[in-house]
Amino acid sequence: MAKVTFLGLGVMGYPMARHIAKAGHDVTVYNRTTSKAEKWVKEFGGKFAKTPKEASKDSDFVFCCVGNDNDLKEVTLGIEGAFHSVKKNAVFIDNTTASAKIARELFKAAKEKGFGFLDAPVSGGQAGAENGQLTVMIGGEDKDFEKAQDIIKCYSKKMKVLGPAGSGQLAKMVNQICIVGLVQGLSEGIRFGQNAGLNMEDVIEVISKGAAQSWQMENRYKTMIQGKFDFGFAVDWMRKDLGIAMDEAKNNGSELPITKIIDSYYAEVQKTSGNRFDTSSLITRLKKNK
Repeated sequence: MAKVTFLGLGVMGYPMARHIAKAGHDVTVYNRTTSKAEKWVKEFGGKFAKTPKEASKDSDFVFCCVGNDNDLKEVTLGIEGAFHSVKKNAVFIDNTTASAKIARELFKAAKEKGFGFLDAPVSGGQAGAENGQLTVMIGGEDKDFEKAQDIIKCYSKKMKVLGPAGSGQLAKMVNQICIVGLVQGLSEGIRFGQNAGLNMEDVIEVISKGAAQSWQMENRYKTMIQGKFDFGFAVDWMRKDLGIAMDEAKNNGSELPITKIIDSYYAEVQKTSGNRFDTSSLITRLKKNK
């Protein structure tokens, strides 16, 4: 069994770290709010540390799942950052959804210090994290992946190295671009059907077995019909991710016309106090006729 550190115990990190601990690994956790790390240890064992630097010392694998580029820089390169203590030949696995730029920077810094780095953002939402069924998109070197894959398997159903450092983050951008298009299409379809007088639960039951099928349709149509939006990835976080994707599009010359429009729709949802609604709340913008 390996010595593992997990930095960041948010809605994703908390259950991901749990799966690693339940597989029998020796886990040390860190969270900015120490009380949450203490709670995790009471539930699952292991130990907690008060800084990323302290938490990462002597571990074979260091996982990280925080909010954004700035959080990631602080927890890795800050005064008490993990990169000051990660031992040589260890592997740092970053599950944060961040920019490809910072992934490349951290890969370079890790190489200079003698340990591996994988950018490994995940998809599957809170439910995927809770069930250990996440999809992991990975950038980095194969030799580091080969070391870390058995630990990553603890919380994933699919993982793949997609290229050099930054490739995992680029793949996550593709993922988010595809998701928002699907959610907007599903929103429009449900509203259209409701306004046409159709029973949309019956309609979705049928069309979800045909070419229109998607994860979003299977998992979100009922709550969208019911007007409930507390079931996963928040609008605030999706807008963060879309911002990263649109910035990257400027760098590689891609056009994202639909993504830009849907991002503006999510901004409208935010303005109506929907910041913490899940991303299926796009439907709230569309009028439902009586």
